Amino acid sequence: MEKITEKLLLERGSPKTNRLEQIKTLHLSKLGLKHQDLPVKLLSRLQSLEHWDLSGNRLQEFPKNLGLPALRYLDLSDNQIEDVTTLKSLSGLEELKLEDNLYITVSDNYKLMVLLPNLRMYNGKDVSTTANHLRYVYTENLRTRIIAVWEKSFSLPDPITAQKMSTLEADFVSTARQQVKFGPSSVSDFTKWKVAIMAKEYFCSLTEPKEEPESKEATDTKLNCDVRSPTKRKPPMDSSISLTPLKILRTDPPAAEDSPRKSSLRLKPLTQTDEVRLSPRKRSQPPSTPSKGPTRPETPRRGSKVRQTKEDGAHVNQKEDVSRKELQRDADMQPTIKSCSKTQQPVHLKPLHILQCHSKQNSSEDFSTQLWACAFQPPDATGAGGGDRLVATCGGDSLCVIDCETGMVMKKYKVHGEEFFSLAWSIVLMSRGGKASAQHCSILAAGGKRGLVKLIHPRNNVAYGEFRASRKALSVLRFNPNKGNFLFTGSYDNKITMWDIGGVDSQYNFKVVQLLMLEMSATPLHICFPPTSPSSHLLTASEDGLHCYDTQLGTNNTTKSRSKEMEITFPIYKKEDKDHDYHTIDGLSFLTDDIVASKNYLHGCIYLWSWSKTKTQRPDKKSRAVCAVVLAELQWTNTEIPYLALNTCPGQAYIVCGDDKGRLWTYHVTNLQKNSFQSGKPIQPTEVLEWPTPVRKGVGQVEGPSINSVAMDPELQFLVALSDKNMVIVWKRE
Repeated sequence: MEKITEKLLLERGSPKTNRLEQIKTLHLSKLGLKHQDLPVKLLSRLQSLEHWDLSGNRLQEFPKNLGLPALRYLDLSDNQIEDVTTLKSLSGLEELKLEDNLYITVSDNYKLMVLLPNLRMYNGKDVSTTANHLRYVYTENLRTRIIAVWEKSFSLPDPITAQKMSTLEADFVSTARQQVKFGPSSVSDFTKWKVAIMAKEYFCSLTEPKEEPESKEATDTKLNCDVRSPTKRKPPMDSSISLTPLKILRTDPPAAEDSPRKSSLRLKPLTQTDEVRLSPRKRSQPPSTPSKGPTRPETPRRGSKVRQTKEDGAHVNQKEDVSRKELQRDADMQPTIKSCSKTQQPVHLKPLHILQCHSKQNSSEDFSTQLWACAFQPPDATGAGGGDRLVATCGGDSLCVIDCETGMVMKKYKVHGEEFFSLAWSIVLMSRGGKASAQHCSILAAGGKRGLVKLIHPRNNVAYGEFRASRKALSVLRFNPNKGNFLFTGSYDNKITMWDIGGVDSQYNFKVVQLLMLEMSATPLHICFPPTSPSSHLLTASEDGLHCYDTQLGTNNTTKSRSKEMEITFPIYKKEDKDHDYHTIDGLSFLTDDIVASKNYLHGCIYLWSWSKTKTQRPDKKSRAVCAVVLAELQWTNTEIPYLALNTCPGQAYIVCGDDKGRLWTYHVTNLQKNSFQSGKPIQPTEVLEWPTPVRKGVGQVEGPSINSVAMDPELQFLVALSDKNMVIVWKRE
């Protein structure tokens, strides 16, 4: 047996370095190690360790309290492990191997899935579905039975003394272990172990204080806000008609066609590009909203020198210089909020490509297909994946993956009869079988009119599956940023559903389980997760306001269906009348861990408000409403066109929102003026990027369309804007 020293760790670790803190992979297999041979103090310095091989040793347990925050993979196969609870400190572990440990039982397997909240791969198999069932559904059933035991046979002593409470706790835990029966007998050891833990937690909760004092600040804030119950504000319509602004849907989407087999669902690189013929034709698109708007005015154009560029196989004339409108902020800015990024200077963007890649039947004359959602590919766990330049876009019956630098459509996926409204990227684990460790892979989920979610692995050109999320159309899809296998889908039946899509194996087998249902009063338009609590709270913007939901699983709350926790209201609500309904929130995104940017339809400003200060208020007992603690307003355009979504780039402290004339309003928010909202003066945009005014030879200029969606990569090297006239506009940082 070789003694574990710093020198040995540096020799067997990689990358090669002279510091333990920089090691990411460590191989300590077949050294005859026992648990007392692993020095906790020395190993605790491996703060960057992600992959650890300890196979082929004589370990009976893992060192207790060994915290390795970056560890994702651990191989303990071919050891003598008896006590799996010592692995509890490895909360970030995603893949574990315990094969050829003779003393591991089925109950031990279940304990591991509960103890390790991020465990997805166990002994080379995807256990996400089983693990989540144990963590939430199974646990909830046990909790119900534990509470029943208490209510039937126990009560708190009077008076309460430490000795009486200690005796009562021991009796209650012992009785619960004996009486609570659930699940097969093969896992009875696991059930008793879990019941004992939960019974102690429940007993402690009986004597914990539950009420929090209401702050004076919250009381003062509510006095300045119009608080009202969330009721339907639109007149009832004929049930045979389904009207949605810009998104034209039938009440019942046509039945989905049988999906092709996996082998035939292949994403092919676009080898023959679609010809782009940009024409100035105009399509009338009156919105079906509470206040219908007039026909949009023509965008003013300015003559300038033009040049020819090639966009997706076609020649597009584009203005060489884009006019920018620099608007200075007030000189008396006070840094009341710390800078969101290291970049203090605004960035400068120029138009690079205009693509027409979602055309119906690949027709270059298609200027009616509306494009709805775009998102940049995230980097995988190794930092690779081209996330800084690959963007996915959807609209009509197709979904495209575009290289922003070259303007090439790398992948294109079409579904006949579909109309895609939303998409989302995520990172899941792909098991490879045998002794090979699982690998992270980027997947796309997309959905729309037919209520089906398509799951796609773009790198391997495979559309590997689908599942029905709703009988109605899907309006929005979002993955939980901390749990890459948790997908939330919003639908036109006024519901948000939480799914566990698990991972995939090398044959692209997968399993989907519904975990939660959120009931709404209107169609959800956007979903956001607070960066500080993405697994416990969800914000959703809709045509009936902005609502907050509790999405934490495994609590006393039901895991099947929930109503809103609170509604967040805005000062503009006080100005509503019969012609103006400001409750439609058609833009929502977090700028920092605390600052939220949101936009109310028909309101010519963007609100910046504090999530932490807003959520600490006590909701109204009847309406469950609280008023947003507004920090500032950003001046935007006046328009009656809905669904012009904003987006944020937290790393660069930027907010961007398009308008109905093809322009992009950009805001570089590094600090906020003291009392800027109380002053009544909205902050002017840092820059307004004018519509590039592309022209087609022999036809003329194309007027500015409505910009439905925008996306930025984390470093703001590229900005992508989607229009309602089948054009993808790519901007690049100068």
